[in-house]
Amino acid sequence: MAARPATPASPKNFKVQPPQPGQPVYGCEHLQRLFNQDQATTNTSIQHYKSILRSILDTTPILPQTAKLSEGQIVTSLTPTYLCLQCPVTLTEDDRTKHGNKKSHRFYVDSRSGALYCQMCDDIVWDPTFEDLRLKKVGTGTFSAGRKRKHDELFASDPLKESPQYISTNTTVASCKANGLRGIYNAGATCYQNVVLQSFLHNPVLRNFYLSDGHQSINCDTQHCLSCAMDDMFQDFYAVENTNGYTAANILSGFWISEKKAFENLVTTKEQDAHEFFQFLAEELHERNGDGKKPEIGSEHSCDCIIHQTFYGKLQSTTTCQHCGGVTNQVQSFLDLSLPLENLAQKKGKKGGGKAHTMTLQECLDEEYIKSDKCEYRCHNCNSMQQARRQTMIKRLPNVLAIQMKRFEYKQGRNERAAKIDTPVHFPLQLNMLPYTNRARTQDAKDNYELARSCTYDLLSVVVHVGEIDTGHYVSYCRVGDQWFAFNDHKVELAAKSDVLGARAYLLFYIIRSLA
Repeated sequence: MAARPATPASPKNFKVQPPQPGQPVYGCEHLQRLFNQDQATTNTSIQHYKSILRSILDTTPILPQTAKLSEGQIVTSLTPTYLCLQCPVTLTEDDRTKHGNKKSHRFYVDSRSGALYCQMCDDIVWDPTFEDLRLKKVGTGTFSAGRKRKHDELFASDPLKESPQYISTNTTVASCKANGLRGIYNAGATCYQNVVLQSFLHNPVLRNFYLSDGHQSINCDTQHCLSCAMDDMFQDFYAVENTNGYTAANILSGFWISEKKAFENLVTTKEQDAHEFFQFLAEELHERNGDGKKPEIGSEHSCDCIIHQTFYGKLQSTTTCQHCGGVTNQVQSFLDLSLPLENLAQKKGKKGGGKAHTMTLQECLDEEYIKSDKCEYRCHNCNSMQQARRQTMIKRLPNVLAIQMKRFEYKQGRNERAAKIDTPVHFPLQLNMLPYTNRARTQDAKDNYELARSCTYDLLSVVVHVGEIDTGHYVSYCRVGDQWFAFNDHKVELAAKSDVLGARAYLLFYIIRSLA
């Protein structure tokens, strides 16, 4: 006897949650209109919401966090993306409004929490029907009410799972809250501050100092202390699970209230220099955590504060008199290395027939710390002005090496103006600094493998200036483990190594490999 053909199941009709005392039937008036259109719209909306929750909670997090921009570019963001409830598309916050206006789609699901956003309300809305589905999926992994597990079953202890061996075997990489992956809101042309703050936040030396109570805010009596503000910032980035943008209000107010003349330029709403901000912030943190003395330019300033332990190294300038052969050595501390680009770019342009050529970071370092320059100086042996040659080398390398590419040149004269040097400079992920130290001048340096290892650095973060000199914008790249991330104010996205190495860097931060 032939089997009876299966009868197609009739489509399931979904219902909204019945009214409950003390709570609304719908999340907002716009959802009420959606549900009251017809049964087909209700079915489609609820079915699509369940499908979105599955994609958020049952698959790798990278899928719902990946969106296609209106320009066609694919980006993976750590800040929430939005999955349209009315069509199968994932959008960034910027493209969400464009999509809604174009398609008249008004409801979106937050990719991190599954919460429902209404574009017309411009807010997350709490709807009993959708919230019931979300809580079931989060709590039991299913939408079926029959499979809801009891409280005792959910929280019952399991001796096997409490054993140290089981925990060690099944431990995975910590969530993003342990990595400090969070953007910083632009408070009005403050992108130059945001990129430097991100480089500090992802600096392991500074992070370990602040997270181990290196600066005890509770015992600090200084009003509007910037080190206290940095301490609060580290705590918020590494102790709180939050991927929303951070408002660096305490950092801003610290500069605004500061009586130092050097900070006056930083309290305007105009675009400022990220390198200047780095120097000012480092100086202020030194004074709050160190001996309180302002580092003198050109002097060998020694201090055990966290800023000196992190960024400061020492340069040695050797001047050789061309008349008597007398040698004079001078040692001075440095916070960062500034590498001129204009002269080297012109030299390479002349050799290449006037065509613009790319340069490498090593070529820029060679110009400053391997080659010697002619100069005039007063020789103590000759007791007169003499021709001399001066060579600068690094006597002591810092734990974190900060390098500035001098992309902004200020022309003196009748028509004083500023110009930006946009010449590409290739920089490596790993940097050997041994050739630029005075230790490289010893005979056995080339054969000393351990010496070379002690001078090897890994790239930690990159600050980039894009656009014109007066109307540009700062973005940065920071490495967390082996993964790179792009920071554009409050936006955080995954970045490829090719994106990092292809950037026209303004500031580079390298960390000594032994600490990386």
